[in-house]
Amino acid sequence: MADSHNLGIKGEELAKEHLLQKGYKILHSNWKSGKREIDIIAENKDFIVFIEVKTRTDDYYIHPRHAVTSEKQKSIIYAAENYLERYNIDKESRFDIISIISNGKTVEIEHIEDAFYPTLR
Repeated sequence: MADSHNLGIKGEELAKEHLLQKGYKILHSNWKSGKREIDIIAENKDFIVFIEVKTRTDDYYIHPRHAVTSEKQKSIIYAAENYLERYNIDKESRFDIISIISNGKTVEIEHIEDAFYPTLR
């Protein structure tokens, strides 16, 4: 458990660095709404972006982008609605996935914009 937790933390740090390099502003990390959590909330000039980060070693069974199930998407969508309401944000939002695969020597980062839509209710 500790190894996968550390891998997840490292992945989220890499994802934040990636976003900063692309000009995003990081608003929150690991933001919670009850039991629901959003890994990263960021914004650029056009969108507020809710980001799920999935990190795997290169011996993964399922590609990280496919690990964001419809149930997980619903959870993120509900938490995002709470976030927008709590902070009174009136900006177009988007749901992204950042998948990270590392073999210990190299890291592959894939940023999937508009990975899913808030229609899963």
